[in-house]
Parts: sequence; structure tokens; C-alpha cells
Amino acid sequence: MEQLTVFLGKVNDFAWGWPLLTLLLGTGLLLTVRLGLIQIVKLPKALKLIFTAKNHGAGDINSFGALCTALAATVGTGNIVGVATAIAAGGPGALFWMWMAAFVGMATKYAEGVLAIKYRKVDENGQMSGGPMYYILNGMGEKWKPLAVFFAISGVLVALLGIGTFSQVNSITSSINNLTGIAPQIISVVVAILVGVIVIGGIKSISKVSSKVVPFMAILYILACAIILALNLKAIPAAFSTIISSAFTGHAALGGFAGAVMKEAISKGVARGVFSNESGLGSAPIAAAAAKTHWPAEQGLISMTGTFIDSIIICTLTGLTLVITGVWSTDMSAALMTQAAFGTVFGNFGAATLSICLVLFAFTTILGWNYYGERCIEFLFGVKGIVPYRIIFVLMVGLGGFLKIALVWTIADIVNALMAFPNLIALLALSGVVVSETKKYFEHLKQEEQQEKELKSADLESL
Repeated sequence: MEQLTVFLGKVNDFAWGWPLLTLLLGTGLLLTVRLGLIQIVKLPKALKLIFTAKNHGAGDINSFGALCTALAATVGTGNIVGVATAIAAGGPGALFWMWMAAFVGMATKYAEGVLAIKYRKVDENGQMSGGPMYYILNGMGEKWKPLAVFFAISGVLVALLGIGTFSQVNSITSSINNLTGIAPQIISVVVAILVGVIVIGGIKSISKVSSKVVPFMAILYILACAIILALNLKAIPAAFSTIISSAFTGHAALGGFAGAVMKEAISKGVARGVFSNESGLGSAPIAAAAAKTHWPAEQGLISMTGTFIDSIIICTLTGLTLVITGVWSTDMSAALMTQAAFGTVFGNFGAATLSICLVLFAFTTILGWNYYGERCIEFLFGVKGIVPYRIIFVLMVGLGGFLKIALVWTIADIVNALMAFPNLIALLALSGVVVSETKKYFEHLKQEEQQEKELKSADLESL
């Protein structure tokens, strides 16, 4: 087992080397420029659309449901354990690089949402299917089908071996085991049964659960972190200073006996950032494709808010909590680090609160990734592959409590990288389509606004 862990660690270092990090950040930067800083200029509009989108057009669920399904998959252990892992390995500066990845990642997530709606199709069961495999095939052409197939296979691997199962179940079992002493194996079997009951209903069932649980769990976690920060208000400026300075100079992590240079901070920050918000990974557009909308750009804006909520808000709160309370510089494991930070203010109640948040975060991520893998299976084998896939997925969830966390995170990182490469290639190739759809949508909004003004003016004149 030790040799396997070392081998997978080397594979992971190669997979998340500078070529992929450059491609991730470069794609986001290119889209940021081509779209005119859309993540800043149009963020207010995007946040408003979460609740005001008209939800007209073809689709299986409303835009809010699609966002909650995507957030269910993205807001998970990466926001708690992932941030702690990045800071433990790369120092506080890793959080800065998570911010940078998230900033350009918002443009990436926008483009993914646009292309998801633009190139989606209806499957044999009458459900919407979309995502990178479809915009590669239908947007780039039939000759690129091998790339689409590679993405779909990678997506299934991530769902079954990566974000979708093992890492989430491991976090759930560790958290509940610490609180109650119940064996991880028993917990993972119970989780598998619950997942099985929900995923039978497909996207509508997953969306229904996600729309209720995601807002609750996010508000609970944000409120808990906000209380910790409020009680340490004077320490916040120093924490920001530490984060920014160590991003460029490197900083000793783990109590000073494991130095983390700038390269490590960037690598861990970007890798954990992508693991958390999934911008560039190609997963979120699979959920976005199910949304009821006429306009690709409208869903792109709503999708973009997912990265903002996940990384700019939730990951920042986690990171600041770890730095302000000082737990990042201890030698405790990443899984216990955030729990210790909560304990500094809430005591034993803090551990219980965090455990509830972690369990909810991880459970909804499992649900979201079941759907992502299902759509990839549908692309590869048609609707006949969906039921066998669901059975295998539930069985893999049941196995999650039997694996060690270090191995789990390494496997998850490797399969994430496999999924990211074909999606990023497609985003670069189809960036012109994204720009065109964006212009079309905002021209429509201008015309709509002008028509409303003319109608109001006519009504006034009639009076």
C-alpha cells in the first residue's frame, strides 16, 4: 500500500504540473480578456438572475435548481478539508492562489454554462444531456469525437473514484466517527442506501433535495465562520497580510518543520481551488444543460455565480478562520484542522456544527456527481447504461469508508486532471462562440429594455 501511495503521488505531481496549471489559468485569463472582465462587470446581473431568471424554454429543471445541483457537487469537502490541505502543504499563501484561480475561473465557468446550453440535446428518455462531451462533438466537429469520449470516460472515473465518492464518503465517515464512535464501514453503507434512494429519481429528485439542502448548509457554515471572524476582528488585517506575503515568498507550514515555497503554494492553491469550485473541470456544464432557458449566456451568468459562492465566499471564510486561529501552523491533519479552528470559539459545539456542515456538504456532492457520471455514461452507452451505472455508483459509495484519506485525495486529484484537459481544449477552441452568444444575449436585453421604455412612454402619453 505504501508503494502504491508513493507511485500515485508521483503521478499526481506530474498530472498537476505546470502544463495543466498554465492551461487552467491561461484559459481563464483569455476568456476574462475576451469577455471584458465579465466576472466583475456582470456579477450583479448574475447574482440577480439566480432568483429572477424567467425559466422559459426547454429543460428539465429551473435555473436555480441547476445552480443548486452544480453547487451541491462543488460545495463539498474541498471547501473545508481541501482548503486546510492546501494551507497545510503550501502555507497561507495557497489561499491567495485559490483566489486567483477562482477569479479567472469565474470566466471559465461562464463559458462552460454558455456552451452547455448551446450544444445540449434530448436523450431517448426525453431528458436533457449536455456538457463538454457534447460541445466537443457538436461544436468542434465529428473528428474530435475521441476527445469527447476521453472526457466522458474521465468524467465517469471522477464520479466513481474521485470527487463523487471516496473523498466525500471518507470525510463523512471521519466526521461522524469522531463525534459518535460509529465504525466508518457502517456509516458508508448507510450513506450508500440514502444515496440510492435519492438517485433513483434522476435529476429532478437530485435537484429537489439540493435546492433545499444547499442553501441551508451554506448559510449555516457561513454564519459559523462569520462569528469566529467577528470575535477575532482585529486579527483580520494581519491574516490578509500573511496570506498575500506568503503567496510570493513561501511560508513555513506545519509548525515550521515543512517549508513551503512559492511553487508549492501556487500548485496546492490552484489544484485545491479547482477541486473545490470545479471551474475548467467540465462538470458544472453537465448540470447547467438541464436548465430551462432560451439563452445560453443567461445560464452562463448563473453558472458563474457558483464559483463566486464556492471559492470567493466559502473557501475564503475557511482559510481566514484557519489563519486567524493559528491552527494552520500546528501538526494536526487537515481533516481536523478546521474542526480545531471552530473549537477555539464554539468548543465541543463547534466540532458538532462543523461535522453537520461537512456531512451535508459531502452528501450533496455525492448526489451531484452521481448525475454528472450518469450523463457521461449516457453519452458513451446510451440510456441503457444508466441503471447499471447507478448500481455501481452506490456500491462505490459504500466502499468509501474503507480507504485511507491520503490515497483518496491523490486518486481524486489525478482523475480530475484527466477530465480537465479535454474540456480546456474545447473552451479555447470555442471561445469565439462564447463571445458571439454573449453579444447576442446582451443586445437582446438592450432591445427588451428599450421596448419597455417605449411602452412606458406610450402609457404616459395616453394619460
